[in-house]
Amino acid sequence: MSGPQCCENPPTLNPVSGSGHVEKVGGLDAYVSGSPDSKLCILLISEVFGYEAPKLRALADKVAASGFYVVVPDYFYGDPYNPADQDRPVLVWIKDHGCDKGFEDTIPVLEAIKNKGITAIGAAGMCWGAKVVVELSKMELIQAAVLLHPTFVTVDDIKGGKAPIAILGAELDHWTSPALVKQFEETLASKPEVPSYVKIHPKVSHGWTVRYNIDEPEAVKAAEEAHKEMLDWFVTYLK
Repeated sequence: MSGPQCCENPPTLNPVSGSGHVEKVGGLDAYVSGSPDSKLCILLISEVFGYEAPKLRALADKVAASGFYVVVPDYFYGDPYNPADQDRPVLVWIKDHGCDKGFEDTIPVLEAIKNKGITAIGAAGMCWGAKVVVELSKMELIQAAVLLHPTFVTVDDIKGGKAPIAILGAELDHWTSPALVKQFEETLASKPEVPSYVKIHPKVSHGWTVRYNIDEPEAVKAAEEAHKEMLDWFVTYLK
């Protein structure tokens, strides 16, 4: 999180973006998209910029269009990281918004989702959110996991995961390097009982799936490829 890649190309937050709506889910404000009659739910856990990022909401809408009920909670209580606030750099901000708190906040969210009649839940985490997802997997609270350019995730985290997991890393990631992603892959290879998929996407940097430049066709193509891999994973393992 100390590296600049976690903070590059910050989104312009928009509280009314997306075709879904905001409602309370388990005590948190959450962007919700998709049919409430679906029995399958995807929890999208954001990076430090939070749940009002338009590209994240657009991704939620895309996943919802495939038949999933999608929930994107506001883990930061209206206080996402603001790179313009020079008095509160990310290493200061993160002290108020640790991943452990994110995990704790997810428990009532999951309970609320299940009370809607949902029978299977998957979770995808970007950067900050990836750590929350692996903790949920360790506790067997989700049925499928996807990590996109993760931050804070360790080999021990991967060892402890129980849910089928896909890990999408970036070739140019200075935080979770390709070498570390390879360690994740080797760890998962020793756990054949846990289905896994690991890929290092070429020529992209940390954050490429939700902070791409829409005016760069190659960047859009790379992001959409990762989105498809994430969606395919959930289609396969959420039944």
